[in-house]
Amino acid sequence: MASANTVAVEARLQTVRRAGRLPLFLVVSLFFLWGVANNLNDVLVAQFKRAFTLTDFQSGLVQGAFYVGYFLVAIPAGMFMRRYGYKGAMLFGLLLYGVGALLFWPAAVMATYGMFLCALFIIAGGLAFLETSANPLVTLLGSPETAAARLNWAQAFNPLGSIFGVVVGQIFILSETTPATVSPTLSAAARHVRSVHEAEAVQLPYLIIGLVVLGWAVLIASTRFPDSGRDDATEPQNKGGALWRVLRNGHFMSAVVAQFFYVGAQVSVWSYTIRYVQATMPGTPAREAANFLTAALVCFMLGRFAGAGMMRYLRPPRLLAMFAVVDVLLAVYAALVPGMSGACALVACSFFMSVMYPTIFALGVGDRHGNERKLGSSVLVMAIIGGAVLTGVMGAVSDAYGIAHAMLVPGMCFVVVLAFARSRWKGRV
Repeated sequence: MASANTVAVEARLQTVRRAGRLPLFLVVSLFFLWGVANNLNDVLVAQFKRAFTLTDFQSGLVQGAFYVGYFLVAIPAGMFMRRYGYKGAMLFGLLLYGVGALLFWPAAVMATYGMFLCALFIIAGGLAFLETSANPLVTLLGSPETAAARLNWAQAFNPLGSIFGVVVGQIFILSETTPATVSPTLSAAARHVRSVHEAEAVQLPYLIIGLVVLGWAVLIASTRFPDSGRDDATEPQNKGGALWRVLRNGHFMSAVVAQFFYVGAQVSVWSYTIRYVQATMPGTPAREAANFLTAALVCFMLGRFAGAGMMRYLRPPRLLAMFAVVDVLLAVYAALVPGMSGACALVACSFFMSVMYPTIFALGVGDRHGNERKLGSSVLVMAIIGGAVLTGVMGAVSDAYGIAHAMLVPGMCFVVVLAFARSRWKGRV
């Protein structure tokens, strides 16, 4: 029976691997779309801090709401995908994403920070469905030996979306004002008017994003997908047993821990790049400070393509370890040498962060099969909660000791990634 199941599952995987180019293009496009949402958050941190007069910790709740959504929805997304397949999960994720984006319009009218956080939570739920389905699907579209490089290639389209999102935020959301140009003597009524004005800046960008996402869902719905994600008679039905086997596997759980700290480092660095530049180079307008974030995302994109190419010559764990060492040094430098050179170090940090998420993901699910792969993918997506936890930690450290010293938080996260890479580092190049 076991051999028959194996043959049946492999036959289904071969069907997926022979899929046409249009389904592959549509799947890869999802990496672009969630990149837009992820890095618009980095702009929102700066915008809402000014609009609602927030502390660094309070503004960090933007990422908190977003990544808590990922955490809570990831396992249901995996179970949904197990029942309705990759295509069904992608469609439902796009629906949630589009609805959450459209909710930014009434949130801006109300000028209520809590409403914005609710909309972000819904968007995050949609992205949890997209990541849970798209990441493992890409690892199946080819040979297992090149899964990490293939996922790095697909993930290279994620920073393209990130760059687009930051540029949109820089042009249409961020204002030219600096913290110093806002008078602390404004009356309560004047502050409310200012909050409404600043909040309204997000309406049009998110309206357009919501409509595009829902339109993309219609396009995917009308496209035929060879789907290996549904249950059938060949799949073991004991979901609880599969999940328990995943959770008690130390090899897999080390990837979950590494992903938690990596995402925490990435989100922390990007969320506070604008804040770091304005704090360590006083008088810098938000739009000008956002140029550093855009440059970081360009480096991130280039790193993805470069990393995928380098994996032809270096095993993924070794490349991951090398990049983690460099990132530890860059984060420490940014903490100890604030100013222009420190900001440049943060920009360079993104190049070396680029391979971390997809490589950890591929190494985590690489030896999982069937239901264990699906549920393992969900658990790895849950690890994205590190973006909420560690960004909050970094905000608290910044409030207490300054934004420069807070860069030691992502530095320590990269140490954890280095430890994971060394644990997988076996054999020779």
